[in-house]
Amino acid sequence: MTDSLQHYRNGAVVHLRLYRPALHNAFDADLIESLTAALVAIGADKTVRVVVLEGAGPSFSAGADLNWMHGMITASQEENRVDALALARLMRTLDDLPHPTIARVHGAAFGGGVGLVACCDIAIGSDEAKFGLTESKLGLLPAVISPYVIAAVGARQARRWFASAEHFDAAEALRIGLLHAVVPADELDAAIKRQIDLLLNAGPLAASHAKLLVRRVDGEHDREKLDRDNADLIARLRVSPEGQEGLIAFLEKRKPGWTP
Repeated sequence: MTDSLQHYRNGAVVHLRLYRPALHNAFDADLIESLTAALVAIGADKTVRVVVLEGAGPSFSAGADLNWMHGMITASQEENRVDALALARLMRTLDDLPHPTIARVHGAAFGGGVGLVACCDIAIGSDEAKFGLTESKLGLLPAVISPYVIAAVGARQARRWFASAEHFDAAEALRIGLLHAVVPADELDAAIKRQIDLLLNAGPLAASHAKLLVRRVDGEHDREKLDRDNADLIARLRVSPEGQEGLIAFLEKRKPGWTP
């Protein structure tokens, strides 16, 4: 591993630790490249059963490194495009990893750090964790991570947090679906261990294919087709006996016949 990323293994479980603690594990080009390469290698290793992503020091990841951000200012549009594609490849590689992934979240998780959390299959946070999608304060947007964050929290929540750039706590992250569980800070490692044990009890192939199943079932991205399907559905309901009764009852200002 590089200076910015640590890797250790316990049997079939691999831990990847972002290791820039003095900078709250902020992203730069080196960390993005190192983490992507590590994930590619782990994904090809069929002896791995579970991957845990965590951060060293006081934070999970505070998002973009200031020096990296400075480079965005001086870079050309094409250079910024290439840079963004590198981050996109990292997120896609994590999201597509064949092994179940767990995000161990503590401290700050901002910007791209939220993206990493959203890309993991399971996210468990300490009760003192803080989150934010603060790009709009800079006149930017969390565009690269948006597919994964929206998949995690839904479009309705994403509209708020993308636009407002406000911080939110672990309880709110749990409520909107970014986290699956919140525990006291001193119980975080035990909670991660319990989740690892549950995953190791599942069939390795079944656990891997569970991800593929969800992606296939939830993979309707043809918006025109979705609009047509939804229009067909509502049209059928409007002309059905139940729909007719409901509409007529509303117009007649009475309860429909199925109500007690």
